[in-house]
Amino acid sequence: MFDNLSEKLENAFKRFRNKGKLTEADVRDGMREVQRALLEADVNYKVTKAFVKTVTERAVGSEVLESLLPGQQVVKIVHEELVKLMGETNNKLVISPKPPTVVMMVGLQGTGKTTHAAKLSGMYRKQGKRPLLVACDVYRPAAIDQLKVVGASVEVPVFEMGQGDPVEIAKAGVEHAKKHGHDMVFIDTAGRLQIDDTLMTELENIKAETEPTEILLVVDAMTGQAAVDVAKTFNDRLDITGVVLSKLDGDTRGGAALATRYVTGKPIKFVGTGEKMDAIEPFYPDRMASRILGMGDVLTLIEKAQQAIDDKKAAELEKKLRENNFTLNDYLEQFRQIKNMGSLDQLAGMIPGLKPGALKDAKVDEKVLSHTEAIILSMTDYEREYPDVINGSRRRRIAAGSGTSVEEVNRLMKQYDQMNKMIKQLSGQFGGKRGKKRMKIPFPIG
Repeated sequence: MFDNLSEKLENAFKRFRNKGKLTEADVRDGMREVQRALLEADVNYKVTKAFVKTVTERAVGSEVLESLLPGQQVVKIVHEELVKLMGETNNKLVISPKPPTVVMMVGLQGTGKTTHAAKLSGMYRKQGKRPLLVACDVYRPAAIDQLKVVGASVEVPVFEMGQGDPVEIAKAGVEHAKKHGHDMVFIDTAGRLQIDDTLMTELENIKAETEPTEILLVVDAMTGQAAVDVAKTFNDRLDITGVVLSKLDGDTRGGAALATRYVTGKPIKFVGTGEKMDAIEPFYPDRMASRILGMGDVLTLIEKAQQAIDDKKAAELEKKLRENNFTLNDYLEQFRQIKNMGSLDQLAGMIPGLKPGALKDAKVDEKVLSHTEAIILSMTDYEREYPDVINGSRRRRIAAGSGTSVEEVNRLMKQYDQMNKMIKQLSGQFGGKRGKKRMKIPFPIG
């Protein structure tokens, strides 16, 4: 999302980094570039003006101008002020001491309320909670059916009463949760293409009847400055407790992420990072600021790896590596776990030194990734365990079965052999048995 902003800020910082000593004029020239970058990223003008003023006042101080590395000091100040702008700390969802915790999802139509209600319920179900989804969008065609579908995909039940009164449905949903032991309730409310008084009045009534612990406004990050205006209106009428930014993986300029907190005074609590139902993350202002400035986000990268990698399977893999017994089944498992961490381009933005979009020109073809998986799945269990048996005729059969070519099968086998050679070289360092060969084939199977 921040590709363009990151690039423009980097260009602005070159004015500082290329000089051994900075003058006040240098700082002000550079900050004009920063201001231009923020405005082009669709950050609200008032927010941009206040941000640049604060950074400039800090940057023209003697601590920066007289330091040995003034350029780095300016970048450090920009990072600190970006963090302050976006909220300084991660704000977790408030859990009510008296269950159920009621979370009211609000926002305009098309922002992703229904999907993110399900995403959040799925996230908390994995944490041991017993969430319930309540269908209060009775106006949009198929909205209730959509909630049922996404609810089923995250294994969370849906309470609905058809096309009734949304206020009564919300109230009945909370009562249902109390009776059936659900400790969290996510109310999916209706939206409009634009804000109107009828919508806001209905939401105010639902709030009054259900007394929600949290009111989360779902904001489409791709709407830029308009998102900030929407956030302010909803906050004025409902006193929201937090914001969920959706479509953060889209081709957007990022203005909403930088300005929503400043305008509403309410924290961004979660961000949607993709279409999959697990593509939602807690929002960390310091990590986001680091990504924007090309400093990476190692903590989120580690957390993604922990979520994607099964501890038991990791231990089994370590044992196999020590014994130099890495099969095509293991190759497939590692391939799938990496895919579960997200797109390569998203991961690139989390690696220090690689900015978001660094791999956009690498042209990683999703079809190639799918073909690799299909080729391995077209092998028999025996072939995956003992790849040495895969001769020419078997390769032709595997290619036909996977809808690929013999050349693609050969390429995969070559990659696997190269990995095996590397593992053999490292097995001694892992403490494995030096020189131990791949498992011997006990008997040939046709």
